[in-house]
Amino acid sequence: MLSALDVHTYYGESHVLHGVNVEVGPGEAVALLGRNGVGKTTLVRTVCGFTPPRAGLIRFDGRAIQGLTPHRIARAGVALVPQGRRIFGPLTVTENLTIGARRGPWTRERLYEIFPRLRERGAQRGGTLSGGEQQMLAIGRALMTNPRLLLLDEPSDGLAPMIVRDVGRVLEQLKQAGLSIFLVEQNVPLALRVADRVYVMNRGRIVYQGAPSELNANQDVKRRFLGIAE
Repeated sequence: MLSALDVHTYYGESHVLHGVNVEVGPGEAVALLGRNGVGKTTLVRTVCGFTPPRAGLIRFDGRAIQGLTPHRIARAGVALVPQGRRIFGPLTVTENLTIGARRGPWTRERLYEIFPRLRERGAQRGGTLSGGEQQMLAIGRALMTNPRLLLLDEPSDGLAPMIVRDVGRVLEQLKQAGLSIFLVEQNVPLALRVADRVYVMNRGRIVYQGAPSELNANQDVKRRFLGIAE
């Protein structure tokens, strides 16, 4: 569904991504882990077209998308749940959900089955929601575009542990529904719960990949690159 091959991305003259290779298969959930500032969000921005790579190849469903504008990548079936949620605060919940909606299996009614709180808050302005409700809205807004690939950049950021568990439950439901998911996270337990495969990034390079159980058993990688000591 998604493949990035030898991707190099810069901010000005600052070389951020150094030959990154990642893949997400159809219906697969893949997690990218790493500390702050290692290039995870830059990879998301590169895939979405916000910060195009200077070198390398990005394919979505077999089609090269590097160099396309963000709106063309979105129309191809890639949806982003950005870090910080970025919902439209002055708009109501319903308006947030419908502003970018496209026809497909994800309708508001189907969405309300997963997020019943959004139905209750339909007339409320997005900016007045709690952090957890805003995260639900950000995921719901992305789903309403009826994507084939869902990118999530730090969806647990700033949320209480109980809400993080709810996010994990939702991602498991989406995976069961057949949606391809690329999850960028620092919350290792959440990522290991959801993902079929895991990548670890450090200083703009992929330094580890494997199954969640393999990473969980690898104390050296967790200590060196994720700051987890057991």
